[in-house]
Amino acid sequence: MFLCCWLVLVALIPTTLSTNPGVKVRLTEKGIEYGRQLGMAAIQQKLGSIKIPDFSGTEKVFLIGKVQYSLSNIHIVNVGLPKSSVDLVPGTGVTLSIGDAFISLNGNWRVKYLRIIKDSGSFDLDVNGLSIATTISIKSDETGRPAVSSDSCSATVGSAKVKFHGGASWLYNLFTTFIDKALRNALQKQICPLVADAVSDLNPQLKTLNVLAKVDKYAEIEYSMVSSPTVLKSSIELSLKGEFYNIGKHQEPPFSPAAFYLPPQNNNMLYIGMSAFTVNSAAFVYNNAGVLSLSITDDMIPKSSPIRLNTKTFGAFIPQIAKQFPGLMMKLLVKTVKTPTLTFEPNNATVQATTTVTAFAIQPNSTLSPLFVLNLEASVSARMFVSEMKLAAAVTLNKMDLTLDKSNVGDFQVGPLENVFQGVLKLVVIPAVNAQLAKGYPLPTIGKMKLMNTQLDVLKDYILIGTDVQFS
Repeated sequence: MFLCCWLVLVALIPTTLSTNPGVKVRLTEKGIEYGRQLGMAAIQQKLGSIKIPDFSGTEKVFLIGKVQYSLSNIHIVNVGLPKSSVDLVPGTGVTLSIGDAFISLNGNWRVKYLRIIKDSGSFDLDVNGLSIATTISIKSDETGRPAVSSDSCSATVGSAKVKFHGGASWLYNLFTTFIDKALRNALQKQICPLVADAVSDLNPQLKTLNVLAKVDKYAEIEYSMVSSPTVLKSSIELSLKGEFYNIGKHQEPPFSPAAFYLPPQNNNMLYIGMSAFTVNSAAFVYNNAGVLSLSITDDMIPKSSPIRLNTKTFGAFIPQIAKQFPGLMMKLLVKTVKTPTLTFEPNNATVQATTTVTAFAIQPNSTLSPLFVLNLEASVSARMFVSEMKLAAAVTLNKMDLTLDKSNVGDFQVGPLENVFQGVLKLVVIPAVNAQLAKGYPLPTIGKMKLMNTQLDVLKDYILIGTDVQFS
């Protein structure tokens, strides 16, 4: 996966759309340098696979005459790429340059001259001053995933020197100039195709990009590009859709992503900015799926709690309940009535939720008798964090407001119930929400990618994840 850390991110270029992204990614100089190191290791390995076929010829040597020679079993013993660079061409793309490279080979030689004299031995070939320059073409395949290829390549070999060993090698070293040129040409023809192969070898890794990542049985998140990458002098910025959808039903929410801009930070290899739009699109999806509700019974409340879900507890605040439904257990149904809304402010993430709480008495035959319906407005603070390759969160209750919607047990004052319902939220609802949020939601990733030294900051209208990257 040789140029993964930078080339993968440059490569995310499906059809350009004129819309704001929900997620932005920036690859910094530090990330590009890591990608260069991975790339050099892969290209070095690829050049180590150079195959030079056996070849033979005839050369005229002073005082000896015609010498017939053949070289066989030629193979690489060492490849060195001491100098290389990745250059960003603003507004254009990426170039990769390699200089002062060297390749060492050895093989066997055999000669025949004066018709009857035969000799053989081994030889070493040192290739120095090798230079390679290539540009990378990045396109989108039919699935919306990136595909890369070497668009252009040039390779030059500075020198190639053969030294014979064994037999009368001192004599044959006199005409190595002829062989040097032949071997240099044979090498030079193979270098660019091998570099092109090294670039193409990245495509299977690109196929692992989670352009559409499944979250659970209700939701998936799309990370396709909404515009071509922005190539700057020292960084590359990508614009991803970053939108949740119901599985099998891609319905757009009644709101759109607002423009946002990543701050000029470069301490980490990679920065991921996720807007409030992305998180709110998740809330829209789960609300549409009808899963933002929770049925609460007494066995879900810790035994140590003084709050019990029965008509005796609630009868202390609403006497009509104790009179009409004595000695019965109760059930609460908490259900959202509109999509919760998250807002990001510096160092603060807040969710506003509007729900109803319907209370029932559970009859001996298990039927439910409706008691009352309350409107509950709640505000919670969210702590966002990265867990492995996912964005997770945990919420705590800020405040709540209760009002009476309707009652089957006559009018009553809601105020005395606020402590009870605040306890129910803290003991049951918030832990249930946090258990779900702790499972996390996938970040854009490829292959066996690992995030390291990760930091998360909440800014105006988006969160910023700064991280280093490691590929295994």
